Amino acid sequence: MAAPTPVDRGPGSDDLRVLVRAQDGVVSRPQLLSAGLRDHDIARMLRRRELAPVHLGVYVTHTGPLTWQQRAWAAVLAHHPAWLTRESALPDPPQDGVIHVAVAPGRKVRPVPGVVAHRTARVHHRVAPMSTLPRLRLEEAVVEVAAAARDPYDAFAAFARLCHTRRSHPQAIAEALRRRRGVPAGSLLLEMLADLAEGACSVLEREYLVRVERAHGLPAPARQLRVRTAGGVVYRDADHLAYGVVVELDGRLFHDSPHRRAEDLDRDLDTVAEAGGVTLRIGWRQVTRDACRTAHRIGRVLQRHGWEGTVGRCPGCP
Repeated sequence: MAAPTPVDRGPGSDDLRVLVRAQDGVVSRPQLLSAGLRDHDIARMLRRRELAPVHLGVYVTHTGPLTWQQRAWAAVLAHHPAWLTRESALPDPPQDGVIHVAVAPGRKVRPVPGVVAHRTARVHHRVAPMSTLPRLRLEEAVVEVAAAARDPYDAFAAFARLCHTRRSHPQAIAEALRRRRGVPAGSLLLEMLADLAEGACSVLEREYLVRVERAHGLPAPARQLRVRTAGGVVYRDADHLAYGVVVELDGRLFHDSPHRRAEDLDRDLDTVAEAGGVTLRIGWRQVTRDACRTAHRIGRVLQRHGWEGTVGRCPGCP
């Protein structure tokens, strides 16, 4: 019987086989060498197309297109030690975009096609524990997205998307943000997270809360109220329970398809049929361009349904 070859001790070994499977078929040259292979073994596997190069010193065990997961593994291994960050570390990352990785400050890294490396302070203290694919914690990653956003409302949208997955919550994101240097206690991003904790779960809902409701002294509703109707469980954006008035915010992201529009109309009918209430459905124009007029109109509806308060005037009211 022939003696075992380095290849028999390498790719055929249990440890290496488990490692490659855990890394979705992606492996680095240092990992192969640590398993007992030599350079000429790797070269032979490349000739036989048992391995295909992805980046310098990073390979995949097939010759077809890479999945996003394989691209992510290749990016992390090409910059080892490195961790996914920003959009790449969040749920539902862009499948065709670049892969963002975090590396320690002061490191010199060579450019890698399709990968952006970010030197990240205290990176070793920000990584997600027990994650097979190395990445920052979700809260740390979304804070990095917010810090890079040109518009604070883009940052808020990132916070809201993460919280919508129910894999994090505003308080945890706020704690990560406070740990970031240069963030004052009263920063706009912290105020946005406080609004998100109150239930303003989209940029439009946050704008309504600030420009329409608070600016004009309207009564505070129950936000994202879970209600079981004949059509199933729904979440109402702003429900004035005491007055039977529901305000629904129609943002472009979730309300621009015929199917979604039909669902919205069903919800409005359920509000009237089951509770005798009224639904006021408003959109971007009513909140951003006509906030004062919208506030006064909603106030009049609330007054007709029993609210005894008065609509206040903000500095922008005519």
